[in-house]
Amino acid sequence: MDHAELTTENVLKRDIPWETYMTTKLITGTCLQLLRRYDNRSESYRAALLDDDGPAYVRVFVNILRDIFKEETVEYVLALIDEMLTANPKRARLFHDKSLANEDTYEPFLKTKQLHFLVDFRLLWKGNWFIQEKSCKILSLVVSTRPKNQNGVIANGESSHSKSKFTSIDDVLKGLVEWLCAQLKNPSHPSRGIPTAISCLSTLLREPLVRSSFVQADGVKLLIPLISPASTQQSIQLLYETCLCVWLLSYYEPAVEYLATSRTLPRLVEVVKGSTKEKVVRVVVLTLKNLLSKGTFGPQMVDLGLPQIVQSLKAQAWSDEDLLEALNQLEEGLKDNIKKMSSFDKYKQEVLLGHLDWSPMHKDLIFWRENITNFEENDFQILRVLITILDTSSDPRALAVACYDLSQFIQCHPAGRIILNDLKAKERVMKLMNHDNSEVTKNALLCIQRLFLGAKYASFLQA
Repeated sequence: MDHAELTTENVLKRDIPWETYMTTKLITGTCLQLLRRYDNRSESYRAALLDDDGPAYVRVFVNILRDIFKEETVEYVLALIDEMLTANPKRARLFHDKSLANEDTYEPFLKTKQLHFLVDFRLLWKGNWFIQEKSCKILSLVVSTRPKNQNGVIANGESSHSKSKFTSIDDVLKGLVEWLCAQLKNPSHPSRGIPTAISCLSTLLREPLVRSSFVQADGVKLLIPLISPASTQQSIQLLYETCLCVWLLSYYEPAVEYLATSRTLPRLVEVVKGSTKEKVVRVVVLTLKNLLSKGTFGPQMVDLGLPQIVQSLKAQAWSDEDLLEALNQLEEGLKDNIKKMSSFDKYKQEVLLGHLDWSPMHKDLIFWRENITNFEENDFQILRVLITILDTSSDPRALAVACYDLSQFIQCHPAGRIILNDLKAKERVMKLMNHDNSEVTKNALLCIQRLFLGAKYASFLQA
C-alpha cells in the first residue's frame, strides 16, 4: 500500500518478527517479553498494561525507534504509540516519567543517526507520509505535556549536571514549526497535509517559543485563507482548529500586529455570523474579545456590523456558559468602543471622505448635543460638505444620511434653521424629495419639515 494511504489500523495488522530483532541484539530479552505481552492484544488489555507499567513500554517504543530503521517496523511502533495516545492523550506524560531520566525521548521521532540533531526531520523519511505525520503528531503532544523545570531537572530527562547531550526543547519546537509551515505552503499529502499541520499547531501554539518562531517564519498569513465558513465535518474541524490557532496567537503582540493589517477580522466575523457549530462560535467569539481588548480593532468590528451579530447570537440557545459569558463581555466591549468612536474627529473624517453610512454617531443625540458647536469650525465647513454631497453624490445611503445629519443640526443648534437657510440647503434638500429611493425621500422630508418648523418645534419630529 502507498505510504500516503496507510492507516494506523492497517499498519497494526502486521506481524513484526521481534524474535529476529532480539537475535541480532537490536532489542533485549526484556524488551521482547514486554512486546509479547503487549502486541496483538485488545485495547482494554493494553490499557491495563499501560496503567501498570506505562513508562516501561514507552522505553521499549523509544529504543526501537532509536535503533531500528526498517520502515515497516518504524511505522508499526509509531502506530502503536498513536493508538495509545489517541485513546488517552494524557498518556503523553509517560514520556516524561522520572524513570526515563536518562532517555532522550524526543530524538527518535526526529530520527537522526549521523548528526545529533537534524532540524528538518523530513529528510530521512522523505516520501513516507505515514512516518512524517505520526512523528509530528506524537512529538507535538509529547512536548506539550512536558513538566516544568523543577528541582534541577530539565524536561526530556536531562539532569542539570548531566554531561550527555540531549535534544533541546528549543531545537525540537523550531524544527516542528519549520515542518508545519512547509506543510501549509506545500502539503506532502493532498488531503491530510494541511489538517495535520493545523491540528499540531493548535496544540503547539500554547508555547511562547512556537508563537515567536511561527510569526518569524511568516506563518500567520498561511492561516488566514483557511478562515472561511465550513459545511462538512472535516472542514468544520479544520476551521475550528484554525480559529483556535488564531485565538492562541491573539495573546502574542507581534502576531496581533500582523492580524491588524490582514483580512483576518472580516473573515472571523463572516464565520461567526454564519456558523451553527457551537465550538466554532465559541473560539471565534473568544478571539474577537481578545482582539477587541488590543484597542485597534474596535472601529473595524463596529463597521463590520459585529454589535448586531452579537445581539443575534445572544438570542440563540447555546448550552456553553463560557460562550454566553464571552458574548456578554464582547457586547460590553463593543458598546465602550462605540462611545469612544462617537467623537467629532471621526465624524469629520467620515464626512470629508464622503463615506456616509448609518454608523452609530448619526442617531446618537448625545453626540450631537455635545459636539454641536464644533460644526461652526472653519465657517461651517462640515455643513458645507454635507450640502455638497447632496449635489454631487449618487449613493442613496450617503444622500439619506446627509439629509438626516442636516435635520439633526437644525434640531440641536439654536440657530440651525437660519444657518442652513443662509447656506442654501433648503433648495438642495427639496430636490431630493422626489428621489427614487424611499430612504432618501424619507430623510429629505424630515429635514424640510425641520427647516420650516425651526428648532422650537423640530424636536417633535421623529426620524
